Amino acid sequence: MEFVTYEQKDKVGIITINREKALNALNSQVLDELGEAFDAVDPDATRCLILTGAGEKSFVAGADIGEMSTLSKAEGEAFGKKGNDLFRKIETFPIPVIAAVNGFALGGGCEISMSCDIRICSDNAMFGQPEVGLGITPGFGGTQRLARMVSPGYAKQMIYTARNIKADEAYRIGLVNAVYSATVDEAGNVTVSAKDNLMAAAEKMAAGIAAQAPIAVRNCKKAINEGLEVNMDEAVVIEEKLFGDCFETEDQRAGMGNFLKKKDDPTKVKVVDFQNR
Repeated sequence: MEFVTYEQKDKVGIITINREKALNALNSQVLDELGEAFDAVDPDATRCLILTGAGEKSFVAGADIGEMSTLSKAEGEAFGKKGNDLFRKIETFPIPVIAAVNGFALGGGCEISMSCDIRICSDNAMFGQPEVGLGITPGFGGTQRLARMVSPGYAKQMIYTARNIKADEAYRIGLVNAVYSATVDEAGNVTVSAKDNLMAAAEKMAAGIAAQAPIAVRNCKKAINEGLEVNMDEAVVIEEKLFGDCFETEDQRAGMGNFLKKKDDPTKVKVVDFQNR
């Protein structure tokens, strides 16, 4: 693929949008290649994914305005569907996806980050939905996910004003889980860049997820996502079924069996090595 790269590190996969000269903007080819990259992931060999953008300046600067500028109404709707289909694929992907956001995450960049399970960012990150300044609406789920993720009022403010927010504000409103800065020495020299610290943190988090029982993690993702779309009475039924689905699995037997063997001294319970299962 020309604009998307994939790297496997043990049970963690890293998908990088690599269109750095265009600040990793999403055109049709990038969307297609991202879809191919997710389709190629082996969920048995990979237990967590990291999605990031190449370079220091931008995660994804948005959808490609040059491509969008000449679209007809029908073509615009089709382009929106292409993006939404991909982002729903990411959102409902069986294994967790962490967005490691460096620099600009605007328009489609903010939207693709919100389709991931967890967002962490470097301190130079910038989030926003600037579409109304271009005469369009957010078209890849921004009007829907942002309102669900932060609050309807704050989402409306961001979208209506086309105002971008910095990393600290994104953290304050709950759009991201953590913000990472560069490491500097006593003389003020940067020894580790913010991007490198961000990726190290993403890989550490992903490895921690990958170390857990894979069936349980997948069922948790499914329960949370599907439960948020229904009322509480229906949501607990979803949870009950996915809870029950974990029983009689090798992971459940190993995890509980190990605990019971150590019940006389719970402080000595060892974590089951799910990595090799």
